[in-house]
Amino acid sequence: MALPSIQELYDLSGKTALVTGGAMGIGAGIVKRLAEAGANVVVADLDLASAERTVQEVNSNGGGRALAAQADASNPDDVARVTQLAVDTFGSLDILVNNAGIFPPAPFLEADTNMVRKVLDVNVMGVYLHSQAAARQMVKQGNGGRIIHIASIDGFRPSGNLVHYDASKGAVIMMTKAMALELAEHGITVNAVAPGAVATPGTGMGGGETAPEELKAQVQGIQNAIPMRRWGHPDDIANAVLYLASAGTTYVTGEVIVVDGGWLLK
Repeated sequence: MALPSIQELYDLSGKTALVTGGAMGIGAGIVKRLAEAGANVVVADLDLASAERTVQEVNSNGGGRALAAQADASNPDDVARVTQLAVDTFGSLDILVNNAGIFPPAPFLEADTNMVRKVLDVNVMGVYLHSQAAARQMVKQGNGGRIIHIASIDGFRPSGNLVHYDASKGAVIMMTKAMALELAEHGITVNAVAPGAVATPGTGMGGGETAPEELKAQVQGIQNAIPMRRWGHPDDIANAVLYLASAGTTYVTGEVIVVDGGWLLK
C-alpha cells in the first residue's frame, strides 16, 4: 500500500474542528492554521466580536469555513450548544482544541477564593466538559478523532504568583494522559501542547502593541531567560496543534509537546 504524501497527511478537508477561546492570540492562530489545512472551524469565545473578526479573516482567505459562537468554556449548557452547533452546521466533530484559559496573577497568600475557583472552572472543568462532549460525539460517529489541550510549561514548573494557574495546567497534563488511556480503544487520540512565553494580547505583547511601561523589564527578563532569545508567536503553537490534528499522528496519544524555545532546559 502506498504511503500518503505529506500534503495528504496534513489535509484536513472534510474535517470539523471546535476551538475554544479561538477569537484572539494563540486561539486565533490555531483557527487559521486548521482552516488553511481545509478544516471547517467553530470559533467559540466569550468575545463574540473578536471571534467574528477572526472568522471573517478565515472565510476571506479560502480553505475551510469558519463560524463564530459566543460561549463560556466552563458553562455546561454552552459546551453542549457549541458541540451540537459544530455537528449541525458541518456534519461532524472530528477535532477539539481546548485553548480557552485564564491566568490572572496573584500571590498565593493574597489570592481571592472566587478568582481561584474561576480559574479552575475555566482551565480544568472547561477542558473536562468539552472533551467529554466531543468524545461522546466522536464515539457516536465511529471514525475516531483528535482532542488537543493547550497546557503550559507552568504545568511542569512554577513561575511565581500563579499557584492556581500552575495547578490547573498540571491537571490538564494529567487529564491528557488519563483521557488518552480511556479513549484509545475508540481511535481518539488525546495530546497537549505546552507553550512557554507567547506574545499575545493577554501577555501585553499582542497585535504589535508595545508592552505597558511597568511590564517592559519583566518582558525583557523573560526573553533573556529563553535560550532562543525570543518570545514565541501564536503560529509556533498553531503549527504544533496542526501536527497533532493531522493524519501524521495516528499513533501518538497521551503526549505533551513543549513549545518554549528551550526555556524548560534552563
